[in-house]
Amino acid sequence: MRAYLGSGLRNSHRLIAAAVVACVAGGLSAAPPTSAQQAVTITGAGSTFDYPLFSKMFSEYHRLHPNVQVNYQSIGSGGGQQQLFAGTVNFGASDAPLSDDQLKQHSTIVHIPITLGAVSVGYNLPGVPTGLRLTGDVIARIYMGQITSWSDPAITSLNPNMKVPNVPIAVVHRSDGSGTSFIFTSYLSAIDAAWKSKVGAAAAVDWPTGVGAKGSEGVSGQVKQTPGGIGYFEMAYSIENKIPMATLRNAAGRWVGPSVPGASAGAAQAAAHMPPDLRSVWVNAPGPQSYPIAGFSWILVDNTRVSQPLIDLMTWMIHDGQKVATPLYYGPLPPQVVQLDEQKIKALSPK
Repeated sequence: MRAYLGSGLRNSHRLIAAAVVACVAGGLSAAPPTSAQQAVTITGAGSTFDYPLFSKMFSEYHRLHPNVQVNYQSIGSGGGQQQLFAGTVNFGASDAPLSDDQLKQHSTIVHIPITLGAVSVGYNLPGVPTGLRLTGDVIARIYMGQITSWSDPAITSLNPNMKVPNVPIAVVHRSDGSGTSFIFTSYLSAIDAAWKSKVGAAAAVDWPTGVGAKGSEGVSGQVKQTPGGIGYFEMAYSIENKIPMATLRNAAGRWVGPSVPGASAGAAQAAAHMPPDLRSVWVNAPGPQSYPIAGFSWILVDNTRVSQPLIDLMTWMIHDGQKVATPLYYGPLPPQVVQLDEQKIKALSPK
């Protein structure tokens, strides 16, 4: 099943340290520093999905522009949206676009797609270090509390050559408003009619079962320390925390694991369907290489109080800043999306 949703509506310190080490700064073009004027501080808040990438991006931007400091709080997409609405930050970051109702109340907010990535389904299963296969409907039944043991026939039938242990499934989900939850539940809604009707797709849902944890850091940490655990988070958290990732069956019927090429394959399809406000959400995208749980993440800005330094930062992020994406397990923006971003940014009115 293919789903495109348009404008009707994605150990923290150790992770970031590892992510920064993983990316070599020498690969960036050396843009000249900004003029030595007064110090500028730009504040942002939101997506934990973006945190590993933003940590590297903002550190590199400060190196190139010493008078500009970007302070970012990784508090979840919902928190970032609320802080932007309240005017306490210069930008929000969210893996879930604003809904139509939210935009009616905040009509001057602009969406700038800034990155894309895959949401992995991580698990902690003794004796199964890699290669576990799951389908969207099975994941939905796990998160609805209908499949409670790893030895359930629905799982073992997908893994006939694997000895899956008979241990309880410990479901972990986000406890905060989360764009990652939005992408994950959008996928389950696209795949499973029961999930769509009973739970739905949103940044915060009424989870039928499981334990909540705050941020991708919290969910990945809970899964890592809980035998039998299962959770969802941007694939960077799986890789840096050495959490095995499930292989999923995509819309073309192929088994694929989360990857940068898999996320980018879906993004290429989505780029052709971008609505004018750039609130394009794509799950279970077509194509043999597409990984089915992936999406964009946006920077949200209020055009009534956007500054030139913020415009300069976003312009750098969609161009030179994209060079750090792949080493940190994010997909670079498709060229078509970069062009659309350029148009949105140029239309902003700096104050």
